[in-house]
Amino acid sequence: MLKFLSIRDFVIVDFLELDFASGFTALTGETGAGKSILIDALSLALGERGDAGMVRAGCERAEISAEFDTTKLPQLQAWLREQELEGDDGVCLLRRILDANGRSRGFINGRSATLQQMREAGEHLLDIHGQHAHQSLLRPDAQRDLLDGYAGLGRDVEALALLFREWQALHRRRAQLEQNAEAVATERELLLFQRRELETLNFSGQEWIELQADYARLSHAASLLETAQLGVEVLSEADTACLAQLNMLMARVRAGMEFDTALQDTLTMLESAQNELQEAVYALRHYQQKLDADPQRLREQEQRMAAIVDAARKYRVAPEQLPEALQHITARLDELGGDADLAVLAQQETAAHEKYLAAAKKLGAARKKAAEKLSREITAAMQTLAMQGGSFAVALTPLAEGNIHGLDAIEFQVATNPDTPLRGLAKVASGGELSRISLAIQVAASQVAAVPTLIFDEVDSGIGGRVAEIVGQLLKRLGQRHQVMCVTHLPQVAAMADAQWQVSKSARNGATLSTICMLKQAERVEEIARMLGGVKITETTRKHAAEMLGMPS
Repeated sequence: MLKFLSIRDFVIVDFLELDFASGFTALTGETGAGKSILIDALSLALGERGDAGMVRAGCERAEISAEFDTTKLPQLQAWLREQELEGDDGVCLLRRILDANGRSRGFINGRSATLQQMREAGEHLLDIHGQHAHQSLLRPDAQRDLLDGYAGLGRDVEALALLFREWQALHRRRAQLEQNAEAVATERELLLFQRRELETLNFSGQEWIELQADYARLSHAASLLETAQLGVEVLSEADTACLAQLNMLMARVRAGMEFDTALQDTLTMLESAQNELQEAVYALRHYQQKLDADPQRLREQEQRMAAIVDAARKYRVAPEQLPEALQHITARLDELGGDADLAVLAQQETAAHEKYLAAAKKLGAARKKAAEKLSREITAAMQTLAMQGGSFAVALTPLAEGNIHGLDAIEFQVATNPDTPLRGLAKVASGGELSRISLAIQVAASQVAAVPTLIFDEVDSGIGGRVAEIVGQLLKRLGQRHQVMCVTHLPQVAAMADAQWQVSKSARNGATLSTICMLKQAERVEEIARMLGGVKITETTRKHAAEMLGMPS
C-alpha cells in the first residue's frame, strides 16, 4: 500500500509530504483547489508521460517520490529481483524527476529505470479509476485475471499454460520434421558421418598440447643429442674440461690456505661450483640416455598431427576446438530428433493436445459458472449506482484454436441503460459511469484483487442523495480489504471515509499554491458542512454534518 508521498514544485504545489494509512480516505476541497493534483502526481510516479507544463512556474524541475509497502506483494518482489531493482525488504520507492526543459528521469529503489519499468511496477501497486487515468480493468488480460482470481482458478490456469507449452513444443518439432523431412534427413546423415569421423579421431585438447611438445622434441632430437654431448665434453671429458681446470685451481687454493686462511671463502665457493657442474654432467648424460631419436615414432607423430590439422581445417576451427565442434554436432542431432519416428512423435503430440483440451474445457466450464455469478453481482450493484436498468456481463467467446489461456476470449461488457446493447467496457463513453462500474467490479472482486491501493476519481459524477450514500458505503466496504482513496465533492461519500484530506488553494508571495492537510474530527464537521451548505454555513448545517459523521450533535 501507499505509505508516503512527496511532491515538490509540481503544477501549483511547492512542497508537500503526506503519510497515508490503510482504509478509506476521502479527498475534498472547493472546485479548482487542485484535488486531482495528488492523482496526477501519483500517475507521474507510476510512469505516465509528463511535460514541461507540469513543472511549477519559475522552477527548474518537479520531483515526485512515492513509497509503497510491498510485504504482501511477492510477485512484485520477484519482478524487482528479476529487473535488478530490488531495495530494502518490503519497500518499493518510485521517484520521478521532470525538468523544465521537458527531460524526464525515473528511479526505482534509487536505481535508474525506464518509464516502461515504472509502469510495470505500478501495475502491481496501484490502480487509478477515473475519466483521465489509466485503468487496468480495460485490458483484456486484466479482465481475464480478475475473473480467474474471483473463481479461484490460479493453479488451474498455471497447469493449463504448462500443458499448452508442452503441446506446442511437440507440435513445432513434428511440423519441422514433416515440412523439412528431406532436408532434415540429409542434414542428419551428414551430421552422423561427421560425428563418427570426429569420434574415430578420438582427439582431446590435452592431446594436442602433448603432441606439439613431443613433435618439437622428436624433430630436433639430433641437435639436442649434439648439444648434450658437447655439454659433457666441455664440462668433463675434454683435455681442458671445466671440471679438470676447476679441480686444479681448488688444489692450488688449498695449498695457499697454509699461508692465508682468508682463502677459505673462495674455496667454499669453488667447491659449490664444482658440485653444481658435476650435477650438470650427470643430468646431461641422463638426458642423452632418455632422448628418443626414433625416426619411426617421429613419422607417427607427424601423421597424427596432420590428421588433426586436416580435420580442423575441414570443420573450420582451431585444432584445440575440435572437441567443441563434436559437441555442437551432437547437440544439433538432438534438436533434429536423432532417429525419432515421426509416427511416434505425432502420437505424442495428439496425446498432449488431448490433455490440453480436457484441461481447457474444464477451466472454461469453471470460468462460465464464475462469469454468471460475477455478472449478477455487478449488475445488482449497478442498480444502486444511478444506472437503473443497466446490466453487466462477462462474455466468453470461443477461440478457434485455443491459446495458452484457454479456449475462450474474455471480455467485460456493459449496458448502462435498459435500451442499449451490451458493449465492451473499454467503449463506455462516460467517465463517471466507467468509474462507478469499476467500483462495482472492485467491490465484487475485492477478496481476490491483487493491487493493494485503489484510487477513484469522479465516481460521484452525476449522482447525489441516496446513490451518493451507497457509493460511500461501497468505498468504505472496499477499504476494509484495500487502501482506498477517492476524490469527491459529495458529503455523503466523504462522511463514510475513515480519514479525510482537504485540498485548498491560496496565494502566497504572488503565487497560487495548493496544499493538502489531514482533517481532525472537528475540522471534518466544518468541511462536510461546507460541502452541504456552500458559502454560508449554519449551525443546522453543522449539526447535519456531525450526524453524517456519526458524532453526537
